[in-house]
Amino acid sequence: MKIIILGAGRVGGTLAANLSSEANDITVVDSDVDNLRELQDRYDIGVVAGHASHPHILLQAGIEDADMLIAVTGVDEINMVACQIAHSLFRTPTKIARIRSQAYANYEGLFQNEAIPVDVIISPEQLVSDYIYRLVEHPGALQVLDFAAGLVQLVAVKAYFGGPLVGQELRFIRKHMPNVETRVAAIYRKNRPLMPTGSTVIEADDEVFFIAAKDDIRSVMSELRRLDRPYKRIIIAGGGNIGLRLATQLEKQYSVKIIEFNPQRAAFLSEHLNNTIVLMGSSSDQELLLEENIEDTDVFLAVTNSDEANIMSSLLAKRMGSRKVLTLISNPAYVDLVQGGELDIAISPQQATIGTLLTHVRRGDIVNVHSLRRGAAEAIEVIAHGDEKTSKVVGRAVEDIDLPEGATIGAVVRKEARDGEESSKSSHHQVIIASDDLVIESGDHVIVFLIDKRYTGDIERLFQVGFTFF
Repeated sequence: MKIIILGAGRVGGTLAANLSSEANDITVVDSDVDNLRELQDRYDIGVVAGHASHPHILLQAGIEDADMLIAVTGVDEINMVACQIAHSLFRTPTKIARIRSQAYANYEGLFQNEAIPVDVIISPEQLVSDYIYRLVEHPGALQVLDFAAGLVQLVAVKAYFGGPLVGQELRFIRKHMPNVETRVAAIYRKNRPLMPTGSTVIEADDEVFFIAAKDDIRSVMSELRRLDRPYKRIIIAGGGNIGLRLATQLEKQYSVKIIEFNPQRAAFLSEHLNNTIVLMGSSSDQELLLEENIEDTDVFLAVTNSDEANIMSSLLAKRMGSRKVLTLISNPAYVDLVQGGELDIAISPQQATIGTLLTHVRRGDIVNVHSLRRGAAEAIEVIAHGDEKTSKVVGRAVEDIDLPEGATIGAVVRKEARDGEESSKSSHHQVIIASDDLVIESGDHVIVFLIDKRYTGDIERLFQVGFTFF
């Protein structure tokens, strides 16, 4: 696939790194020559220096026969104009734009071919906010990922000494929870992946990825670790787009305070938030944190635009007694440095965003892609099509499917019609946790975990339908 990426920043660079290793023809456009040179030195990609929305620059990048344009510069207007030009002058089939401002997203019908022709809108701030919100919803989880519109979740937890399943083989999980269906998709021990079998023994400090229906997640977590008590008091450091979105989501259920350094922004926040206490000051101010009873805070969320400010304020909050600290860190080198230390969870905005972009790049009918383990692993939701003759998966039991090395099918979401009707209005969805004898049907949403993303292409080909189907 020929893809042009506009913007060589963190999101554009991460995307180029992911796509260049998958036999795609990638060209990155940016006005920052140094950023382009660094990317070109590291990856097998083309680069063009210039203004991302100028037609002659797009022509230099090869827009005439490009399959996809992904506009992820830091300026919404440049991204929108670039998509408009790609559509009007070059009829580029797929156009994806990063839109940060909520002011544009609020108007339904704005992003259509008749107006501004953007096929897919990506809002990193919204994706990061949703990601953090799910972590707050599930105390103790390291990652929480949604599939099938939230019906199924993949959750990562660290197994604690003393958990009911710790020290036991996985096959005993059904005895412990006879009324709960779950499957362990992968185990990471000392940062190395293990493919779980029935005889695999869970050890303390293992990072366990399990999949289950959303309503069963808490029950499974209780088998692997002591359940953290629900959060009540939350402090958000940073009142930017992410901080505002988080406060808006969280203030309905939790006691929320937000710390913002800029007086004008603090005034704006106080006008637009209903139940959140807005504090003007520095999140690294020890006296301010003491005054706001940091020692009684359940979660400290550091989401300013500065990695250094987020790390320092999180370390301070943790030292002063905050139960959990979640820290937004853009620099991958910093993530590796602090993850698993005094900071409980380091959140990479690039990794939270990249999966949504990859969903639209992948071949086949892929609904969701989640990038895991800082891009090394992936969880994919793909729809099975065809029949026993045209498909390599439909009509076959899970144990008979030729999955690539390190891949496992975790669950299937199947649409069922009620009362014998076939109308989608009368249908509901059944979550089926995968077993060896589960037979895949056409239309099933299959959730696949890959410990090595290099085999993503094999999964795409596995689910492709033979020509006889058409």
